[in-house]
Amino acid sequence: MSRSLRRGVLAASALSLSIATLSACGAGNDAQTLDIKPDNAATAVGDIKVQNASVVTQPDPASKGPAAINVTVFNNGTKDQQLTAITVVGTGKSAKLAPAGAAGPITVPAGGSVVIGGQGNPSAVLPSSREAVQDGNAQILSFDFSATGKVELNAYVVPAKGAFESYGPTEQPSASGTPSPGSSESGAPSGSGTPSGEASHTGH
Repeated sequence: MSRSLRRGVLAASALSLSIATLSACGAGNDAQTLDIKPDNAATAVGDIKVQNASVVTQPDPASKGPAAINVTVFNNGTKDQQLTAITVVGTGKSAKLAPAGAAGPITVPAGGSVVIGGQGNPSAVLPSSREAVQDGNAQILSFDFSATGKVELNAYVVPAKGAFESYGPTEQPSASGTPSPGSSESGAPSGSGTPSGEASHTGH
C-alpha cells in the first residue's frame, strides 16, 4: 500500500471515530438535558402546568407585612380543578387564597388557565412573609390541586420595587405594624376572578 493511501485510510478512520464519539456525547447530553429544568421555568404534573412563580415582598426590607405570590396555572384536562392551597416548603407557612376578594379555592378551568397576582386577578398572600421567605432566595412553593395533588416549583423572592412594584401586596403596614385603614390583605384588588389576556383561555 502506498504511503499516500495509508495516510488516507488513517484520516478516514480518525474521522469515523470522531463522529462516533460526538454522536455518543450528543445522545448523552440530550438525555440529561431532558431532566434539567430551569429554577423558574415551568413544572407539569398530569393535566396541570405551573410556571413563572415569584413571591413579591414588601418594598421595605424591615417590614414584616404580607407578600404576594404571582404565578400562572394551566389546566390541560377536561375537568375544572381547584387550587386549594399554596405553601412554602420547609416553613409550614401557607398563603391565603382569594378567587375574587373572598376566601376559598381558586378554580382553574378545564382547557384554560388562571393568572394569580396582579390587578384584577385572583390572589395568594403570605402573612408575616419574613418568617417564610427572604429576598433574593429561590424557595420551593407547593401547590395543592383537587385532582392532580401536589405540584412543586421554585419561586424567586423579590421586593415590590421596579418592575415588580405593581405585583406586590396591596397591604402596606403602618408604623405601628398594623395595617393602615382601608388596606386589604388581598394581593390584588377584587374583580371578576376571570383572568384576562393571552394567559387566559377556555379552549372552546
